[in-house]
Amino acid sequence: MLLFPDPRPLVERLGSDYFRQLPECPGVYLMRDAHDVALYVGKALNLRKRLCSYRVANPERLGRRHLRLLRAVARIDLIQCADEAAALAKESELLRALKPRFNRVGTWPVKEQIFLWRLAEDRLELAVSDSREPGWECRTLFGGGAGFLLAAMARLLWRALHPELDAGRLPAGWLRGRLRHGVSISCGPEIEQVRGLLAEYFGGEPEGLCAWVQSRVGLDAHAVYGAVMESDLEAVMQYNFRT
Repeated sequence: MLLFPDPRPLVERLGSDYFRQLPECPGVYLMRDAHDVALYVGKALNLRKRLCSYRVANPERLGRRHLRLLRAVARIDLIQCADEAAALAKESELLRALKPRFNRVGTWPVKEQIFLWRLAEDRLELAVSDSREPGWECRTLFGGGAGFLLAAMARLLWRALHPELDAGRLPAGWLRGRLRHGVSISCGPEIEQVRGLLAEYFGGEPEGLCAWVQSRVGLDAHAVYGAVMESDLEAVMQYNFRT
């Protein structure tokens, strides 16, 4: 039992009934502050499930940026959509029009990029491309920044799959902001779990992958590597895809 329960700023402001009455459908949510300024725009396959994940501001599972966001939110507007494609289109429109300060990607129009991944024997391969490639799982990345996502995903998965190694032993060049080439990571006996987590992630549910990484790695005592991991977790939560 926790001596001091984790804060619940959204529950305190919006009430528990707000979360119980949320629709279980695809859509877009727009978080605003007390002055009605747009803070964050996100999309969800299931609005209730996604917004309920924000109820508890757990400092061990959320980065400082997300915690600041939750403390600033005064109102959440919802736009229900017919399907995921409609939600993505609406989110992209709002991001470019409003440019919310807590969104890191998608606020400027850029060329679409393709994020590629595949599992071969006991290895995971990740890459980015301007086109789809045969033999790879492909997802179109909205908002650009494919190289940054590749780097963040590679670092997080490498740390989770090799928890016995400290972050200082990451492959050469992986601590840079982005990667321009593909990567290959040994998964060992966790390969099927990785397969399922990636399917959820690219299906629009990133929470499971992030929680798994944190459970495997824990808190990094090294300030620099801990800050990198926190930034990477925030980054992978914000990217949007379509098949």
